[in-house]
Amino acid sequence: MSDPGHVRNVIGGKPCDAASGARTELIEPVRGTVFATAPASSAADVDNAYAAADDARAEWGRATPSQRQQAILKLAELVAEHADDLVEAEVANTGKIRSLTRSEELDVAVDQLRFFAGAARMFEGRAAGEYMAGFTSFVRREPIGVVGQVTPWNYPLMMAVWKIGPALAAGNTIVLKPSDTTPASTALLGEIAQEALPPGVLNVVCGDRDTGRALVEHRTPGLVSITGSTRAGIEVARSAAANLTRSHLELGGKAPAVIFADADLGEAAEGIGIGGLFNAGQDCTAACRVLVHEDVHDDFVAALTGWIRDNARPGLPEDDDALFGPLNNASQLARVQGFMADLPSHATIALGGGRPADLPESGFFHDATVVTGVRQDDRIIQEEVFGPVITVQAFSTEEEAVALANGVPYGLASSVWTADHGRAMRMSADLDFGCVWVNAHIPLVAEMPHGGFKMSGYGKDLSAYSVEEYTRVKHVMSAVGR
Repeated sequence: MSDPGHVRNVIGGKPCDAASGARTELIEPVRGTVFATAPASSAADVDNAYAAADDARAEWGRATPSQRQQAILKLAELVAEHADDLVEAEVANTGKIRSLTRSEELDVAVDQLRFFAGAARMFEGRAAGEYMAGFTSFVRREPIGVVGQVTPWNYPLMMAVWKIGPALAAGNTIVLKPSDTTPASTALLGEIAQEALPPGVLNVVCGDRDTGRALVEHRTPGLVSITGSTRAGIEVARSAAANLTRSHLELGGKAPAVIFADADLGEAAEGIGIGGLFNAGQDCTAACRVLVHEDVHDDFVAALTGWIRDNARPGLPEDDDALFGPLNNASQLARVQGFMADLPSHATIALGGGRPADLPESGFFHDATVVTGVRQDDRIIQEEVFGPVITVQAFSTEEEAVALANGVPYGLASSVWTADHGRAMRMSADLDFGCVWVNAHIPLVAEMPHGGFKMSGYGKDLSAYSVEEYTRVKHVMSAVGR
């Protein structure tokens, strides 16, 4: 394996530096210091990676589903074998709590790879038949060929798995660019994968926005996929459109958690506390926007702030009692602080709002924060904070709750908390979000799709639906008896 302090690209089955030799410093967010360097790849490196992927495309695309399954299963086992190294790379790059990174991300990623290995053998389509007299028709579901992928900094390793799992299962070869601030674990995954996959099937190219732009604008990929901000997704869709390249966008969110008066407030406070603050709120599905019935508003705020005080403090990676670590980078900390400074006079900080005094001042830490008294048109309601901040609004009727919940540009995830099954079913139909949890918020399973509506993008991750995203459909029609 490469030196952890010297991250490398993986192109054509081999670790390598950028062709120019240029490198960039990686900052660990716990203390704001340099912990490694990574390639600052150029368009030439992207060209090389796509050439390697294109060379491997025919062989991997013709592999049987069973052969692809076995390769992905081997990759899952290799990830499990190298778990300690991958967790250390992830923690160094993100500052996350080490024990939670292992249990909630690494182990889950292994399970997800195993799911995609099985999904490689489960393609579905219409039955072959004579839909016109004298002709037999059937459908071929084929790999797209070569795909380009861009992953974010909030879950570097897991998002890489979400991208490569379905693409590999469908028979595609890949050029993947991790975030410029968090490439370490993804580059290590790329090296590990070479023991399971033929050369050129999975290529990892590190770099900045210019690298990502070269990857997306390239003429080789048949599809480009990004998990990132809405701004980045719009840029990707615009660039891909120039070549009529398909795009797959998993973007931002502003998830409402709608709490009715008959809900168990204690369970809701715990579920929303975890769902809103896990990974320092740097999650597009985070329960960041609570809508609570006016009759129980004050009681819920008391329950939520009480639970957070007792259970949801930030901490260092080795602190197993902490719920979350620092924000990922200085720019993100400044963004969260900007939201706090920009709060309108009618808003109240019920808890937190600043930086913890007992953690490194040079790190990118922010307290768990609850803000009440906000209004629907406030910036903190309409824009994604992506930090450990939960807002609380009151509503009076079910109809008002739906209007407030849907009244944002995003449509990724939501939850409803109630003891009334009929109400839960009505709300699940009325909420304009790709996922609706009932009396829970944030759990995901590999078998079910994840993806949003509106400015949260289009396309699905996880599940068999995500594998279909990486395929094309061909109709074959044969004259009978000819």
